[in-house]
Amino acid sequence: MLQACHLLAWWLVSALSGMVHAAPLKLLPVAPNIWFVQGEAALGTRENRNFISNAGVVVTPAGVVVIDALGSPAVAESLLEAIRAITPQPVRYVILTHYHADHIYGLQVFKDQGATVIAHEAGREYLQSDTAQLRLQASRETLAPWIDAKTRLVPADRWIRDDTALELGGERLLIRHVGPAHTPEDLSVWVERSRVLFAGDLAFRGRIPYVGQADSRGWIAALSRLIETTPDVIVPGHGPLSTHALDDLRMTRDYLQYLRTTMGQAAASMEPFDEAYARTDWSAFEGLPLFRVANRMNAYNTYLLMERGEP
Repeated sequence: MLQACHLLAWWLVSALSGMVHAAPLKLLPVAPNIWFVQGEAALGTRENRNFISNAGVVVTPAGVVVIDALGSPAVAESLLEAIRAITPQPVRYVILTHYHADHIYGLQVFKDQGATVIAHEAGREYLQSDTAQLRLQASRETLAPWIDAKTRLVPADRWIRDDTALELGGERLLIRHVGPAHTPEDLSVWVERSRVLFAGDLAFRGRIPYVGQADSRGWIAALSRLIETTPDVIVPGHGPLSTHALDDLRMTRDYLQYLRTTMGQAAASMEPFDEAYARTDWSAFEGLPLFRVANRMNAYNTYLLMERGEP
């Protein structure tokens, strides 16, 4: 009995320190040779290892392309294990849709395995900013032990400026700069043969988008351009796979447009934000996950944006 207690104590300590080998993540099919893993519709916590965003996997005879690197090294290790279970091919490239923490803190795992990291050059400014360093420092406290002193910010090996085609093992991926929108550096990834679109955080499915300091006007324009490509399937940055791609792109676009219209009218008439928020009809969106967490902040940031007279 005493030995069993010691074993249990050892397991608990090991788990908290990230030493227990995590099970591979569940790869969900998208199209032939294309998978994704789906993060939780929640905020990043110690309990979920900051696994709140999605990542894509494209397998070719010449290697694997991963789209986004997840929110902690531990989760990225679990993704790598899942990839190794379906192919012996190495991860050759990681394409970052943007440099937000929940998409990049696992990047070092793939970099250490020899992958080439591709991102838009506008991400350099964030990566070198005090904001990025302070965010990492805070995450080492709030997300320990999954984010710790060994977790580092990883720059891209290839900083791209214009639309770029990546060809590997018979697959052609078109990497498009669709920002500034959610971030200045937003990229989407279009897998031509399968007509699959990895939209990053431009498209949210099944939850309220996080707007933050986004260029919502640019975001709306980017969504309109993505709609014109008529994808068959969308892998969003958060939420389940979308086989009703146009409907889901329009949902995000309509939400952003509604924020700009309602908060823009309030700002133009100098109506106080609290009053404007209280009288606004949010019924079309309030049933979505994270509405209570994110919507008021989204509305307030949009109100400030429109108050400053930004287009």
